[in-house]
Amino acid sequence: MPDARIKITLAYDGCRYHGWQLQKDRPTIQGFIEEALKRICAQPVRVHGSGRTDAGVHATGQVAHFDPPDNKVGIPWQKALNAILPTSIRVIRSMALGPEFHARYSAISKTYSYSLWTDPDFVLPQRRKYVWKTGPLDLRAMKDASCCLLGRHDFRAFMNAGTPVRSTLRQVTRVSFDPGFYPQELVFRITADGFLKQMVRNIVGALVIAGGRKYPGDYLEQILSAKKRCLAPATSPARGLCLENVEYSDKLASD
Repeated sequence: MPDARIKITLAYDGCRYHGWQLQKDRPTIQGFIEEALKRICAQPVRVHGSGRTDAGVHATGQVAHFDPPDNKVGIPWQKALNAILPTSIRVIRSMALGPEFHARYSAISKTYSYSLWTDPDFVLPQRRKYVWKTGPLDLRAMKDASCCLLGRHDFRAFMNAGTPVRSTLRQVTRVSFDPGFYPQELVFRITADGFLKQMVRNIVGALVIAGGRKYPGDYLEQILSAKKRCLAPATSPARGLCLENVEYSDKLASD
């Protein structure tokens, strides 16, 4: 059991990476961090993330931890890692915690955002890698449709295949629609105690359909109640999704 565990908070541009998790011969966030740690510690060091982000997904608040050798615990990890990592991956904060902290299993909630571009004629070049161009949307219809997401529900209809889970029940505590960087941008945010594989992207796909008034106002509620993935629309693009924050108990870890 290590004496100290290092918690790091990360931001990254997911465009050039094949997601968080290690993959042979493919660039991943975990892979670059572990390579940087190997150079610093002169030995392999495993990194554990709060969760896996898919290829092309971004983060401003991903959390990870690792157990360095005892003689390396006190080094300034933010500066040390940022000196080696690509500029598209940045360590925002680092801190030493006890071995009881775990980036994944200690998390109590996560917040994701998804950015939509509502102008049908153009997307700003600076934003094209980070938004989904949907065209005009009825915000009121989307807000009304999203109400059914709040609370504890079985979200299997919004889960893509590929990752076995013990339960498809999740507790959603907050949904919101907020202004983005520009007037044409709309940002959907959702907070829950956990998320299923591509759950947020599938929810956003359904919300966009609701915002286009192509289906009845209870469209999302019908999908949720039916618990059938085949009834939900196609998964929305990865580029609009961002892991913004991971919450932990104040007793365990506070930045």
